Amino acid sequence: MAELVQVRVKPGSSKGPLVEEGPDGVLVVHVRERAVEGAANEAVVKVVAAHFGMRRRDVTIRRGHTSRQKTLELDR
Repeated sequence: MAELVQVRVKPGSSKGPLVEEGPDGVLVVHVRERAVEGAANEAVVKVVAAHFGMRRRDVTIRRGHTSRQKTLELDR
């Protein structure tokens, strides 16, 4: 069963890797990697998968590949 999750990414963050819930209910994902050649996107998938106790292949970016606002699909 797939679930869509909205996230806000903070690339290049010294707090990362960290997932926390923002005041509006959207997950805020802090990653150390910069948004260069997809490094931050890979880190987001890895961190979110670990946060939810899932495999990396079960987390997919559906929207926002080049944006800080992303929609992820979690295939549980």
